[in-house]
Amino acid sequence: MPILEVEHIRKYFDRTEVLKDISFSLEKGQVVSIIGSSGSGKTTLLRCLNFLERPDKGIIRVNGETLFDADDPKTQQESEIRKKRLHFGLVFQSFHLFPQYTALQNVMLAKELLAKELPNYKTERKKIHAEIEIQASELLDQMGLGDRMGNYPHQLSGGQCQRVAIARALALSPDILCFDEPTSALDPELTGEVLKVMKELAEKNTTMVIVTHEMAFARDVANHVIFMDDGHILEQGDPIEVFEHPKEERTRQFLARFTQG
Repeated sequence: MPILEVEHIRKYFDRTEVLKDISFSLEKGQVVSIIGSSGSGKTTLLRCLNFLERPDKGIIRVNGETLFDADDPKTQQESEIRKKRLHFGLVFQSFHLFPQYTALQNVMLAKELLAKELPNYKTERKKIHAEIEIQASELLDQMGLGDRMGNYPHQLSGGQCQRVAIARALALSPDILCFDEPTSALDPELTGEVLKVMKELAEKNTTMVIVTHEMAFARDVANHVIFMDDGHILEQGDPIEVFEHPKEERTRQFLARFTQG
């Protein structure tokens, strides 16, 4: 059974259809890269997966459970959507760290907020807090930031901030980790830092959906590539097939920009 099933997703902004009948599936441990020109709908698709945008049509399932069905109002209740977001961890393009919190506090925050809803939170608050802090520290260690936990975002480089954001996304143990252009705001050296972490996650069979303009990463690390154009999935498949033998002219034109010169 696929870990993620997306069926016939459509999304409109006013009268403009920005996602046009999007369907694909994702196996556990698979890395899917979504590529395409700016404005092709890549980020909107990712935001629909995380319910930051509501699809107007279609179905989203995780592990066989229907998280969203545009024809079923019961799947669209806000209280339920909040819980369903926990299946996904999202790493934004521009970090979105809270400037008033340290790196460690940023990673701990979401789990601490959820912990307050536990029935034993008041009586075991110190123990729960300590456990969350240990897990957050371990994640930052994995990101190579063990010595920067007490730093605030303005004291970190862009690459370090993005690694904090990845640790934060992993803190709730999501089924699927989603990245929205995670390196586009970084210079080449810092881009390398973040891509190294993402490659290590892929080697650990972390299930990931990655919107990226890093074509070498999409070709060499992903198991599956989706090329989007004007709101459609125009082509998808094995990275070598898509990159070396694209079937569609628009795919060939897009990829030619990265091979010229």
